[in-house]
Amino acid sequence: MPLFPYTRAGRPPPAPRRHTPLPWIALIALILGAIALAFAWLAGWIGRERLTAQRFTDTIEATGAAHPGFRRAHSKGVCVSGWFEPSAQAPSLSRARVFAQPRVPVLGRLSIGGGDPHGADGNARVRSIALQLVGDDGQEWRMAMNSFPFFAVPTPEAFFEQTRAQVPDPATGKPDPAKMAAVLAKYPSAQAFQQWARTAPWTDSWANTTFNGINSFWFTNAQGQKRAVRWRWQPQAAVVELDAAARGRADADFLSQDLQRRLAAGPLRWNLVVSLAGPGDAIDDPSVPWPASRPEVMAGVLSLDRMQSQEQGACGELNFDPLILPDGMRGSDDPVLAARSAIYSQSFNRRERERAAGAPAQPQEATR
Repeated sequence: MPLFPYTRAGRPPPAPRRHTPLPWIALIALILGAIALAFAWLAGWIGRERLTAQRFTDTIEATGAAHPGFRRAHSKGVCVSGWFEPSAQAPSLSRARVFAQPRVPVLGRLSIGGGDPHGADGNARVRSIALQLVGDDGQEWRMAMNSFPFFAVPTPEAFFEQTRAQVPDPATGKPDPAKMAAVLAKYPSAQAFQQWARTAPWTDSWANTTFNGINSFWFTNAQGQKRAVRWRWQPQAAVVELDAAARGRADADFLSQDLQRRLAAGPLRWNLVVSLAGPGDAIDDPSVPWPASRPEVMAGVLSLDRMQSQEQGACGELNFDPLILPDGMRGSDDPVLAARSAIYSQSFNRRERERAAGAPAQPQEATR
């Protein structure tokens, strides 16, 4: 028997291959490098001109004076609490438990627009509500809604342009009117928003203000039926308009004073009205309102019976991220909705760091 085996051709078989680890090491290094690059990109460490949550929040901060420990937008408000009772029609919209259990606890905030935590209520054109509903299954529905019926611009990039136009010029201490004029000329929806701001009535209370969810969401019910929806809180309190002269005479904190008086007489209520999208309605563009003729479902009633100052209430510790949703609800592909979520998170993290570093307690804060 030969000492070495031979192939049929009479030659010894080739020596077994040794698998060098170098290609695998190179592949692992490539993957780790890609991950590091992705983190750097998302964090804004590279691609400085790319629109990131950090860059956007920096620009929001640059529009006014710094107020460490306060929210970057809607910086004045109060905590509120109460409950939500779904209607019999609500489960037909979504399988979320908040639409099935008899009563859902609610924590929220009522606020005014702007970044000044000491601003006068009569100067704030925008009012807001932010809410956290917690179902008995532990799932949360958070929302942040405003008194305007549609968003001023269609995309995060346009929103950034609008915000940057509000940054004061160092030479004058005021925003450059030409920059805002350029935004208005570029985006018709911004012109429509200004028209709303000029002509829509001012109400004399948070209690009789309508709050709109300007973004679209998807609801799925127990039967698997999916619908695109928008919602609003419609007040049960009678609407009383406040003219410019009355706003000028009003106390800087008249909204919180009015709220306290009203709550002393009993809970304040809003109906949850859910609008269902029709063919061709803009699902992913919050600057386009839906026709008033769209079908609507009265999905329940919000009752608020308590208010607290910001330093005493629990709402200051919450980030009212509109993409925190229970099963049976999900966000649309609206990029403005995703941007809001990211900016809220960035603002919340900065605020918490400032508080941990000793920022003063907040006498009257905001929403979001």
